[in-house]
Amino acid sequence: MQTSQADRRERRLGMLCIGASAVIFSTAGLFTGLVSADAWTVLFWRGLFGGLFIGVCVMLRSGRAVLAQTQALGWPGVVAGACSTIGTICFIHALRLTTVADVTIIYATAPLLAALVAAVAFRERQRMVTLVASIMAFGGVLVTTGGALSGEHLLGNLLAFTMTALIATMMVVMRRHRGQSMLPASGLSAFAVMLVAAPLASPMQTSQPDLLWLALFGSVQFGLGLLLLTLGSQRLAGARAALIGNVELPLAPAWVWMVFGTIPTMQAWLGGAIVTAALLLDLLAPDARRDA
Repeated sequence: MQTSQADRRERRLGMLCIGASAVIFSTAGLFTGLVSADAWTVLFWRGLFGGLFIGVCVMLRSGRAVLAQTQALGWPGVVAGACSTIGTICFIHALRLTTVADVTIIYATAPLLAALVAAVAFRERQRMVTLVASIMAFGGVLVTTGGALSGEHLLGNLLAFTMTALIATMMVVMRRHRGQSMLPASGLSAFAVMLVAAPLASPMQTSQPDLLWLALFGSVQFGLGLLLLTLGSQRLAGARAALIGNVELPLAPAWVWMVFGTIPTMQAWLGGAIVTAALLLDLLAPDARRDA
């Protein structure tokens, strides 16, 4: 009985962390619009500030144990960190090479991709209600965006799909190895983004206003968002974590509306309502399995 109650507490904490990370991640389009620097420079500063933020949090949380946690990461930590690094690079470039609508449509497939990765790689069965809700959420995103990908943005769309597959894989791996802390892997992945971007970036040419926005973009939107995503992914099945993460999809245009005055269409409101209903369907359904 105590174990069951502990499992439920862990799931609730996981839902809270994933939900909070989704709200934070939903501001990506907002920050992208506020910053005039090129994509590689954005990645450099975003990785630096994000890595520093996560690093400080890990040190405060684990103290001297952080070195042992880092050494114990093994191949799961390498895979999760690599997925985060490459996925982040693909994401920023996708936002510059295709439309936000296209990225949104493609990212909405994350729950289904996570379920596929879990089934193929680890033979995990998913909750039927989560799969149904995932399909429902994807339908809501299609309503929001008009249901069609822009063919002229092929490269950007391929990057968005690569990012989605990598993040889905990261969630599954983190959940599968929930017995070990993955926070060091997330921090190292942020610094890896900075190192990969450094040869192609122009950090010294960044204006002061851009640097302020990039500090917030890196520490809050990326650092805090990735930290919460990591903590939540280790407490929920990959497909369910990705489904809850889809709450960022209807929120993204809302931020743009509030800051830039771009009023969402009726399609956006309707699609957002469908995504919200899908999330409620999954969250309110009884848990038939303990690791759901």
